Amino acid sequence: MKKFIVLGIVCVFLFGGGIAGLKSVDNINDGITKTHEKNIIEKLFEFSMPEIKESDGYVIVGIEGTKQIMHQGKPILPYKVDVTRFPIGTKINVEAEEGEVKEMKLDSKIKPYPMFTMATIHGKVIVKEGEIYGEDKAFPENWVECRKTVGLYNGERVVTLSLFIYPCRYLPRENTLLYTNSIRVKINYELPSEPVIKADEYDLLIICPDEWKDSLQALKEHKENHGLKTVIAGLSEIYGGNYFSVSGRDDAEKVKYFIKNAIEQWGIKYVMLVGGRHGGLLKEKWWVPVRYSHLYDGSGGEVKAEYAYLCDLYFSDIYKYEDGMPVFDDWDSNGNGIFAEWKTLQKDKLDLNPDVYVGRLACRNEKEVNIMVNKIIEYENSNAKNQEWFKRMVVVAGDTFPPEDDPYYEGELSTAKALEYMEGFEAVKLWTSLGTLNSPKDVMNAIENGCGFLDFEGHGNPMGWATHPPHDEETWIDGLKIGNMPMLSNKGMYPVCVVGGCHNSQFNVTLLNLLKIYEGKEWLEYIYWGETGPECWSWWLTRKIDGGAIATIGCTGYGYGAIGDGNGDGIPDCIQAYGGWIDIEFFRVYGQEGKDMLGEVHSTAISNYVTTFPVMKDNIDCKTVQEWVLLGDPSLKIGGY
Repeated sequence: MKKFIVLGIVCVFLFGGGIAGLKSVDNINDGITKTHEKNIIEKLFEFSMPEIKESDGYVIVGIEGTKQIMHQGKPILPYKVDVTRFPIGTKINVEAEEGEVKEMKLDSKIKPYPMFTMATIHGKVIVKEGEIYGEDKAFPENWVECRKTVGLYNGERVVTLSLFIYPCRYLPRENTLLYTNSIRVKINYELPSEPVIKADEYDLLIICPDEWKDSLQALKEHKENHGLKTVIAGLSEIYGGNYFSVSGRDDAEKVKYFIKNAIEQWGIKYVMLVGGRHGGLLKEKWWVPVRYSHLYDGSGGEVKAEYAYLCDLYFSDIYKYEDGMPVFDDWDSNGNGIFAEWKTLQKDKLDLNPDVYVGRLACRNEKEVNIMVNKIIEYENSNAKNQEWFKRMVVVAGDTFPPEDDPYYEGELSTAKALEYMEGFEAVKLWTSLGTLNSPKDVMNAIENGCGFLDFEGHGNPMGWATHPPHDEETWIDGLKIGNMPMLSNKGMYPVCVVGGCHNSQFNVTLLNLLKIYEGKEWLEYIYWGETGPECWSWWLTRKIDGGAIATIGCTGYGYGAIGDGNGDGIPDCIQAYGGWIDIEFFRVYGQEGKDMLGEVHSTAISNYVTTFPVMKDNIDCKTVQEWVLLGDPSLKIGGY
């Protein structure tokens, strides 16, 4: 055995004798034995013998009761996730010890997980060995890795300890598998002597340009009539220090610091950003600031390279864990002024767990503000949850990635899985395989009949959404385009919409891009990739007067999906990873956990992704949560009061 250090300042792993003095024991069916003592939790993870099976000239390693690493170009190996939550301000120390380690010489290399697939191109299963296969060190580096994040969960501010337990490690140069039958973890914790955050003056913070404050007063009164204490802060008040002292190197950071102060001084849990693009040709202008993530996903070639994308999670992820305390997370850990950077040689360390429930009304003028205020009030006062139309869920999908050797219809499988969690809802399936999705008219008719939820899973750009018939990558079937939206007439029956696809929620698009002919090739790309529309697909659907959705959740950048069964577990990968997983998780949280506040459902899905997947190990996992924006009211009561 050898000592190792896991991520985190106080995650020190020790090896030696057993732990004495344990007071109680719980036997858990998933192979974990948990013991408790005051301020100590000890867990014993037990594993069966690894199962080795051949796949495409490689082997896949599996163990019953575990997940599998699904990171592009990296060996597919089993792992288990264990999540424990503590009150915010808890100091946590973790020790771990693996059992007897054995070696197994393999006949073939362990299969790398296939490369991710963007939801904007034809699906291709590409198996490519990553850099790890040429290295001398074991993968993963340690038997256990831990990640501590700060977030808001079930309405409480917590520290979340995620343990990633790896019973198998791979030596690629030697083609040897290291494995153990048990791993023991001991968690020592020290609770805070008093609550770190005590304030409880307001629930909802609305941030907007000063000139829109009057138009939002009716919404403030409506929210307070339903028990949500609300405060509206104009941007000049924020920048001028009217409420709190001003910190921040630019306007976006000043807003983020203001939210931090509002949490600590007022106790707010919901933040509504009211303001979208405000013109700007050579440089974007915004009614309310935005932040771009600078994670590069390797795109280019067949698709436009994407070096940055809009990321409202920046305004939600306020804190990170440091020496037991929540501290401000500026998303620039290397201090070079480039936020949320992830490139070959530069990578910011991010928390990513939401600390407030954030949504944006991406309004471009006061008329849109008035539309949304009236729409939200109408929806929440309608008692929609007790009306027949609300109990319908419309799903729109096809064969997202249709290579002939792939038996799965990814979009249809994803929406079918989402429907499984929506007990009591009538399923309206607009699927290409059923012949029920042939044109936008099919979608428009379904929306106009009324539905509480609307789920698209396929391909997109800022101006439209489409998919394929089964095994036919040459044929595109449109689901809905922005040109169809003015004709939607479902007044009073507004669904919550989740859309899977690229760039449907890219709310920086503008007609002004048509004037950028001086940019040459890039001007043609604006047109080809749908970036010359007046507004993006998701926002147009949401702000549609007397129709459309009440809110839309989708991607501001490239969406990502998995195809086939790359990990060989018999479950389609499209529901196990990336956009497919998080879209489904939204419906699971609503349908199974009973949460009905929109921002909480959205943020819980993000939090569950962040604590279930090692998001700072894989840039596509990281981007999946960063780009998944809520365009709507985070304090919306789904189904109304």
